[in-house]
Amino acid sequence: MSTAFDTIQPGLTLTGTPFSPTRESIRAFCDASLDYNPLHLDDDYMKTSFGKTQFGGIIMHGMNNFGVISRMLTDWLYPLGGVHRRLETRWKAPVRPGDTITPAAVVTARKVTAKSRFATLDVTVRNQRGELVASGEAMVEFPDMDAQP
Repeated sequence: MSTAFDTIQPGLTLTGTPFSPTRESIRAFCDASLDYNPLHLDDDYMKTSFGKTQFGGIIMHGMNNFGVISRMLTDWLYPLGGVHRRLETRWKAPVRPGDTITPAAVVTARKVTAKSRFATLDVTVRNQRGELVASGEAMVEFPDMDAQP
């Protein structure tokens, strides 16, 4: 019997829903996460040097990249009976209000164990100019409901 997992092979590519952060969505994330760092709220603060970097204005929380990647994975996995198990990313560039970011992933490997089935994916988030703003790796699972505990 063929399963959804059987159709997933290395090279399979996913593209997620684009997201365009606004000042309001960044502020809402501040409220939801309780992270009120001036990086996300204060344009005047961001016009000065921040370490060795000068951003020139507020930037989106890096954790929003996790959100767009997680949404892409969940939108793909849930109908197939899969679950999102792990996500590791590195932030590569800031995202500003007015940018549009889009997550993508490529299946890189599959593994079948006695109790389950797993796939790993390289994940990326790019802005409207094609610049890489986040990259990393995800692991997903397709539980084998027939496996013995």
